[in-house]
Amino acid sequence: MVRKHVIVSGRVQGVFFRDSCRQNALGYGVSGWVRNLPGGEVEAVFEGAEDGVARMVDWAHQGPPAAEVAHVEVRDEEPEQLSGFEVLSTPR
Repeated sequence: MVRKHVIVSGRVQGVFFRDSCRQNALGYGVSGWVRNLPGGEVEAVFEGAEDGVARMVDWAHQGPPAAEVAHVEVRDEEPEQLSGFEVLSTPR
């Protein structure tokens, strides 16, 4: 089990990034959460099997079709045994 914390910048809000992220994460069996940040970025945590998490990090570099990803910051973190994938609307 691995955990990646990502911050995605560019044109990533208002383009269905969070919902697309949730759908892809569930498809890859990845747990975690995603939310918009006040500065226009999207923040997400991906947790699960290494392959699924790697696929989500790769996906975050492109996002949904309407997104224009400029930069993705990725940090390794200790897994917290999350289950499910949430779209958050408030700071965590």
